[in-house]
Amino acid sequence: MDFDSMAREKQNSNDLPGELAKKISEALVRERIVPRFVDSYVIENGRQALQVHAALYRDLLALLQREALIALAVRALEINRDGAESGGRGKPRPMTRREANEFRRKFLSALTKQQGWTAGEALDFQRDLQLYEELLARAGAARRIRKPFEAANHPFVDRCAFVLDSSFMEKARLAASRALTSLEGLAVTLTGQGRSSRVH
Repeated sequence: MDFDSMAREKQNSNDLPGELAKKISEALVRERIVPRFVDSYVIENGRQALQVHAALYRDLLALLQREALIALAVRALEINRDGAESGGRGKPRPMTRREANEFRRKFLSALTKQQGWTAGEALDFQRDLQLYEELLARAGAARRIRKPFEAANHPFVDRCAFVLDSSFMEKARLAASRALTSLEGLAVTLTGQGRSSRVH
């Protein structure tokens, strides 16, 4: 391997947190997971009242989009920290705590720039991200396959259900669980792509 390609590879691995932040932001908008989740919920449950006021509906989508970004970031950071779940050649090792903290710092910095957040908004996002991680750690690694009629034990599900339709919590939790499944699948896809330059 010549010097130029070694330098390029080093540059690529340094940019991985920024690349991942960019991919997550773009994919969340492109895949329209949140608008599809809300629209299907409205149709399935006859809750058209949620879409009557355009300004309130936009605010609802913005709040849920932010929750989706947190859930996606938590899962992507977790996958990156623990190593690839894909069948690449050679098994990636889990990151050390120091590496994981550095990756997270760069990732959040890049995400803040991409989203155009103020310092206060960035801190709020980081606090919520940490809250998600703590709640998930407390729930333990007992992540099992859910039945279709079963809501996930996840902060995204509870927070989204409350914001979406607090008077129909159980139905809203089931719909949010389906959206969470899509988000977690997206995180696996995006981190697999982001890691391909690291795997030899």
